[in-house]
Amino acid sequence: MAKTDRLFRLLHLIRGLTPPVTAARLAAAMEVSERTIYRDIEALRAAGARIEGAAGLGYTMTEDPALPPQTFTQLEIEALVLGLSEVQARGDAALGGAAEDALTKITATLPERQQRQAVQAINLVHRFAQPHAPAVDMTLLREASWAEEALEITYRDNSGAVTTRRIYPLALAYLDNVVMLLGWCCLRQDFRQFKVGSILAARRSGDSFRPRRVPLLRQFVARLRARRQEMAQRD
Repeated sequence: MAKTDRLFRLLHLIRGLTPPVTAARLAAAMEVSERTIYRDIEALRAAGARIEGAAGLGYTMTEDPALPPQTFTQLEIEALVLGLSEVQARGDAALGGAAEDALTKITATLPERQQRQAVQAINLVHRFAQPHAPAVDMTLLREASWAEEALEITYRDNSGAVTTRRIYPLALAYLDNVVMLLGWCCLRQDFRQFKVGSILAARRSGDSFRPRRVPLLRQFVARLRARRQEMAQRD
């Protein structure tokens, strides 16, 4: 690999991997020695890249507008257009608008040839049936999840019974025909999946459950995967 290509690849990895990323991890991904990584990092710094950290501690990228923009292959551009178009088709008004704005911003930073590829993408999304707008404010659910703040919800279950729950919102899952709020139910002291369309009302409690969200979500996802594996084995 040419040095220029290697430097761009290294820049992409430092930008994309969870910081701080060690030289050993970068060397394994690049299939070069750690000594080469150290030299290349110094070369990037000399070129203006703001890379914090040192040997033995790991490295973190501090984005700088003077750095060259990331570029994409044509297939990556198709994936971006398709994914953001799907969000526009599936998401609520705020999320769909954000996807449209994001695509516009990304396209504007691309070289002219790649801008044309984005505009002329061959992968398109169209849904004849528009999703029903939920009664609950989706922005409220997202913001509570970001803030790791407990929610008080009024929920109608599959039997029609209406209950009030306190939950820790963990994530929103977009399934084929329904959006699910994954959360920890304080009443049941267990994980639960709530259909967003069945949430009649919700309010933020002001009580934080930080920093439990990420560990809880990992446990929940692991349980779902194990359940899918059990079902696959039965089939």
